[in-house]
Amino acid sequence: MTRVTPMPDVITIQVPFRVVKRGGRKEMRLPDGAAQPSRTDNTLVKALARAFRWKRMLDTGEFSTIAELAEREGIAPSYMTRVLRLTLLAPDIVEAILEGKQKPEVTLADFLAPFPVEWMAQPWLSTDLR
Repeated sequence: MTRVTPMPDVITIQVPFRVVKRGGRKEMRLPDGAAQPSRTDNTLVKALARAFRWKRMLDTGEFSTIAELAEREGIAPSYMTRVLRLTLLAPDIVEAILEGKQKPEVTLADFLAPFPVEWMAQPWLSTDLR
């Protein structure tokens, strides 16, 4: 005869985490050292896609100036210029963004700020994406 221990009605599980603000919204963060699941930042991916699409449109001659393209897209030429600079990112940085391997603290605003065009000098190449 086997004795069965009854299961309790309530089971409590404790998961350590902290809530942080990122880009105006709140996210849960696991403690340092815990395996962080990779999450693709849709804002960064969309900006990269736009940048490469706009670059192609300019390179093929579909639009002759950034101002002309910006007018068609309904955005400010200065913003378009900042986004177009994303095409100068090192390939491994672009790949890391597309795979969701960048740190959660890295946002589109970080990439829209001026950065060096030399791939080895780009600040996200070392620790910020890995």
